Amino acid sequence: METEIMPTEVQANLNVVWTLVAGILVFTMQAGFALVETGFTRAKNAANIMMKNLMDFAAGSLAFYILGAALMFGASKLGGVLGWGGICMPGLAEGEGSWNWTFLFFQTMFAATAATIVSGAVAERIEFRSYLIYSILVSSVVYPVSGHWMWGGLAGEGSAGWLEALGFHDFAGSTVVHSVGGWIALAGALALGPRLGKYRPDGSANPIPGHSLVLGTLGVFLIWIGWFGFNPGSYTAGIGSIGRVAMTTNLAACAGTVAALATAWAVMGKPDLTMALNGSLAGLVAITAPCDLVTANAAIAIGLVAGVLVVLSVFALDKLHVDDPVGAVSVHCVNGVWGTLAVGLFAAPVAAGYGNAAPGLLYGGGLRLLGVQALGALCTAAWAFGTGAAIFFSLRWAGILRVPAKTELKGLDLVEHGQDAYASFQFFSNT
Repeated sequence: METEIMPTEVQANLNVVWTLVAGILVFTMQAGFALVETGFTRAKNAANIMMKNLMDFAAGSLAFYILGAALMFGASKLGGVLGWGGICMPGLAEGEGSWNWTFLFFQTMFAATAATIVSGAVAERIEFRSYLIYSILVSSVVYPVSGHWMWGGLAGEGSAGWLEALGFHDFAGSTVVHSVGGWIALAGALALGPRLGKYRPDGSANPIPGHSLVLGTLGVFLIWIGWFGFNPGSYTAGIGSIGRVAMTTNLAACAGTVAALATAWAVMGKPDLTMALNGSLAGLVAITAPCDLVTANAAIAIGLVAGVLVVLSVFALDKLHVDDPVGAVSVHCVNGVWGTLAVGLFAAPVAAGYGNAAPGLLYGGGLRLLGVQALGALCTAAWAFGTGAAIFFSLRWAGILRVPAKTELKGLDLVEHGQDAYASFQFFSNT
């Protein structure tokens, strides 16, 4: 006689399956980022960028499992400033088939995403060994520490961080993941300096176009698909609300795309594809914190603002001679902050069925939630930019941060890896 499966057990199993599927969707974002960064940069560095994205995930996942998870989801220490759960989080091994393994798998995908954001901002000029050092440090220490402040409580009440205790809300990572990666990307770009030939003697920017808009566009579509695991998956439960979050996520991305296209068209006189693509990503980043709390119309408004911000930010950084080949700072840092603040503006009342945070300013909730969101964004910026600057400037001081000029001119693929990403194509095109 078969044992009857109780409804609660069915729901538990559904939660495991949905969260694993969502985690796999988030993993596809790694392929998306690799294609975006490769397509938006020059062919001579394609293999190098692919290698960085591969190692972000491989080395970063190991680093997060060994140390990062313990710092992020271990028991809170020092009033929620740090967590600690022991090397390799031995508590996660309790119970075969435990929910803990599903939770750790899902969170590992997020840690890998935070690390890989930086790759595009430092592309075409960083030494590969230095990038490996950075990636391991971010996945094992930098991301987990600030992550504990905001998400530690996901592992239980005893692991709650200090910002959580104040009521800070970041549903799927506008700040926890994207702002952290964006601020570190800014630190890396500043430490490295611009690529050779990026700025003319008179200070004006010299465009260095990527070699494949096709790869870049395909990458954005893959990231967009992955985001349906990123945001709805953050419920870690197979419940009806995942459909609403999928919809707010999609609406914000579409609005960001349209707004970026319109802004770039007005400023540049042409409907620029790269700006529109970054508008898609900007909308996705911005909606990630408030996606569970806002109405569909609010999601469109958040995406529209994100699309304008990303274009203006790209131009502003160029004016400041911050060379970011793929716009990572503008997409992830600027719009990570905007999305975090958007919670304090657009969070709908609980009575309307939107989440469990206090109402935002536009719903009569006052300034408290907006203030808590701003505090979280500011503290995370100080931590991520400060630690990122310490890492990159230390590597520069050690003389191993930036490749020599000859290597940069020849391409990192041949000199750093002894490989040419398009060798076969060149062989057939020459025969």
